[in-house]
Amino acid sequence: MKPIFAALLAMLYFHPLSAQRIAKVKKEAAAPVVTDLRPIVDQMANEIENEIIEARHWLHQHAELSNREFKTAEYIAKYLASVGIEHQTGVGKTGVVGLIRGAKPGPTILLRADIDGLPVTERVDLPWKSTNRDLYLGMQVGVMHACGHDTHAAMLMGAAKILYGIRDQLKGNIKLVFQPAEEGPPPGEEGGASLMIKEGLMENPAVDVAFGLHINSSTEVGHINYKPGGTMAASDVLRIKIKGKQTHGSTPWDGIDPVVVGAQIVMALQTVVSRQTELTKEAAVVTVATFHAGVRNNIIPEEAELTGTIRTLDRDMQVAIHEKIKRTVSKVAESMGAEAETTISIGNPVTYNDPALTYQMLPTIQRVAGIHQVHLTKAVTGAEDFSMYALKMPSLFLFVGGMPLGADAAKAPPHHTPDFYVDDRGMKTGVRTLCHLALDYADQWKPEARPSALPGK
Repeated sequence: MKPIFAALLAMLYFHPLSAQRIAKVKKEAAAPVVTDLRPIVDQMANEIENEIIEARHWLHQHAELSNREFKTAEYIAKYLASVGIEHQTGVGKTGVVGLIRGAKPGPTILLRADIDGLPVTERVDLPWKSTNRDLYLGMQVGVMHACGHDTHAAMLMGAAKILYGIRDQLKGNIKLVFQPAEEGPPPGEEGGASLMIKEGLMENPAVDVAFGLHINSSTEVGHINYKPGGTMAASDVLRIKIKGKQTHGSTPWDGIDPVVVGAQIVMALQTVVSRQTELTKEAAVVTVATFHAGVRNNIIPEEAELTGTIRTLDRDMQVAIHEKIKRTVSKVAESMGAEAETTISIGNPVTYNDPALTYQMLPTIQRVAGIHQVHLTKAVTGAEDFSMYALKMPSLFLFVGGMPLGADAAKAPPHHTPDFYVDDRGMKTGVRTLCHLALDYADQWKPEARPSALPGK
């Protein structure tokens, strides 16, 4: 019986169906175990939260102005080195760029944080408040992270550590961009996103998509705001030079008063938005912020100069508003016998969230924060040079909450003010968001089906 039994077993083993099953079992046994990395990311975010808070406090206490972020860049580079992440310094003057190479094929994902402070003297009474001072436009000023760039840098540092820790299961590459001069370089200097791009940031390896976060002082911790399409405004600089005719203050009829002409121009410019622009399409703002003229109380000066900002959320409206400003200024000055020259310097374009990418990543955002803590919001008229990345590739820019739980949003100190404050606890949401966006995008990536990067109208 034994030889017969052995023969039967052999027949079963070498039967085609049985052989296929055995091969399948062997293949499955040899295949690597696929791990869901998201719970691991969340656990690591919990574990390093205090470390990221400590980093944020150091960055806040040592705030530096645009293109002068020397200690900030050194601190970030030292941190990346301690983790083991390869990086470059001096990109775009003081920028730091890290690279995490995943073990599996996939896209190159750019994660960006800005690192510069503002010429603002801090009033918030914190153990780690900034007491730094520096020279800004020839004046000694306080320097403060009055827009939350310290939290952005700390959040990206945390995401970098987590993503590097799972690099053996990571698809594609993560390019970590710690960008200087988001608030704008000093006059006469280049800086910010545009300079980093000019110096080759998007290459070696070529970037497929970009994600960025901005903390918000009036959005509660744990919440995330998003908007497809134009989410932040284009920002252009307005300068108007008025030439009149100087005379004694007691005889204005002997001259042409550029102060009065300027006052009329200021008022007339308000009608460019309120009466000449279709505001049901998109919002727009024209603000005159400075008015300089004269040196003495009884001399009508020869010249006056006005400066301001123009904010638009639509490219066609931007062009039309520029034309209407120039026409209004010219005609008002002409009607009063004066001459006026208008110069508009193009600044940051509209920060544009690629709609296809936005809706692709919406389930990721909702998973991170919870569906009831993710909000579709209206565009804001603040500006961001993250917009430069969006001109090059599909991009998504989100707002994470930094207001303490239960606080009154109406009383939250605005950004760019001495009383600006955000809660450390908001950063963990940002760290998790950056990691989850990177992992989910890489999982869904199809190089033949990239969404369009062209900004819409």
